[in-house]
Amino acid sequence: MTGNSPQPTPAVEGWFTLDETGPALIGGRCSGCRTYVFPPTSTACPNPDCDSMSFDSVELSRRGRVWSYTDARYQPPAPYVASDPYEPFCLAAVELEEERLVVLGQVVSGVTVDDLHVGMEVELVLGTLHPDTPPNPPSSLPPDGEDTAAPSDGEDTGGVLVWKWRPVSGSSGGSGS
Repeated sequence: MTGNSPQPTPAVEGWFTLDETGPALIGGRCSGCRTYVFPPTSTACPNPDCDSMSFDSVELSRRGRVWSYTDARYQPPAPYVASDPYEPFCLAAVELEEERLVVLGQVVSGVTVDDLHVGMEVELVLGTLHPDTPPNPPSSLPPDGEDTAAPSDGEDTGGVLVWKWRPVSGSSGGSGS
């Protein structure tokens, strides 16, 4: 291993940009009716009035407003790799500013459900899911239940990057504040 630190890798390639100063989700826009989709797709348009199967790749809004939120007080099952000890976290469904598309994502550490409210403005940021999580964990459990999420050969993988929602300073709007 070289003296350089391992670099984090995206949890899912092609779903978001890796620009730490201005990350963006990457979605699709139907070339027929201009309906937005996330995650990106190459299948049929979700608009029932459109029969297009052609999509343009687009960067989606970096800001939006909380549409709904909750907290994950229980440890999700594998293949999710949790910190030890497990630390609860918040999830927010955010309506993107321009596209009006609702996207679910984890909220940054330190923000609780007591800090959030519907209508609150949030922005997209990058965060590390877990420093020792390998990229693209398997979508199903192995038959013997062994832990497939540990880094191989004891090496630090650099972590897995995900998008998270961070409240915008001074944000108001909606109810609850």
